[in-house]
Amino acid sequence: MHSWPTPEVPQVAGTPVNLNLYDTADQAVKPVDTTPNADGEVGMYVCGITPYDSTHLGHAATYLTFDLVQRQLLANGHKVHYVQNITDVDDPLFERAARDGVDWRELGQQQINLFRSDMEILGVIPPRDYIGAIESVGEVVEMVQKLLDADAAYRLDHGDIYASIAATEQFGYASNYSRADMEMFFAERGGDPDRVGKRDPLDALVWRGHRAGEPAWDSPFGPGRPGWHIECSAIATNRLGARFSIQGGGSDLAFPHHEFSAAHAEAAYSEPRMAGHYVHAGMIALDGVKMSKSLGNLVFVHKLTEQGHEPSAIRLAVFTDHYRTDREFSEAILRGAEQRLARWRVNLAREVSSADAERVVDKLRAALADDLDTPAALRVVDEVAGDHDGMIAGALDGLLGVRV
Repeated sequence: MHSWPTPEVPQVAGTPVNLNLYDTADQAVKPVDTTPNADGEVGMYVCGITPYDSTHLGHAATYLTFDLVQRQLLANGHKVHYVQNITDVDDPLFERAARDGVDWRELGQQQINLFRSDMEILGVIPPRDYIGAIESVGEVVEMVQKLLDADAAYRLDHGDIYASIAATEQFGYASNYSRADMEMFFAERGGDPDRVGKRDPLDALVWRGHRAGEPAWDSPFGPGRPGWHIECSAIATNRLGARFSIQGGGSDLAFPHHEFSAAHAEAAYSEPRMAGHYVHAGMIALDGVKMSKSLGNLVFVHKLTEQGHEPSAIRLAVFTDHYRTDREFSEAILRGAEQRLARWRVNLAREVSSADAERVVDKLRAALADDLDTPAALRVVDEVAGDHDGMIAGALDGLLGVRV
């Protein structure tokens, strides 16, 4: 599946600063392991959308976070192999299509196209590999077979196959959730703890045997379709290797999705840890309530741009608070971002010395290298009273994706 056009990303002046990010697994800010893989690149995998509704600002904030990550790595001279999936076959998609009386494939394609358009408008650097669940079924089948061969998965009736949480000794490390929290969130976020025959209520479905009215693909273990978590395990490891640098997504994916994606990969490849960093972006709230499709309190990216709001202002509104915080979005915050952008344009039109501009760019790099501290980065630019040959403007575009 194709992604979207790559924006022009200017080279950034100044001295590179090694990127440090908070790792949910180790619960600490630590340096990103930028040791190149076999292809000489830093591997990053970010979980994509289930395409049953338009891209809202909560989605966009997550992808803007990892756009910042990629921009810092590129500015430091690293080559990045960025992979993202699309869960284009899943229960929520079927349910929304049935509700609206449309074919689920048609609905999915429509929403994928809108997502691509929103990411292009916002200037997000696209993943090199943008892979749908449907096109990765063969890869999932291979991984399920690996788990069966390793006695890390088992069969139940109706053709269902489950992965055992006992297959890896370190299960639970990626999210650091307690058993009680795991049980609560597993039930809330797509798990089936009450499925009869499971060895443990937390064991996750990796292959769903065919049911009437559902799509199915052939496999050595009978017709069916992939489970949610193993889709990302297969897509990530087949492109980045059994161990890569960054696994990313929203904070609601830490458990069960990222925990199980890691566990499946680690059991299949006997790898002690899938990702060097597990990085999670906070949720976006509107009037104090988390944006979600179920609540319907959504702010849509394409609606904002249709109303005349600049993509750079939308980015600044999202970057006003730190990416790991659960934060607000409002008309007032967007208005403040637009005013800030206007001030920057006036201030940067003045001339300063090359040395002064270099100091500003170095401060900007340092702030963003410190766990993407965008509030500090924005304050650096707030204090700027000039530019030199577009050096600072180029850094804002290259590091923050903000065009002045």
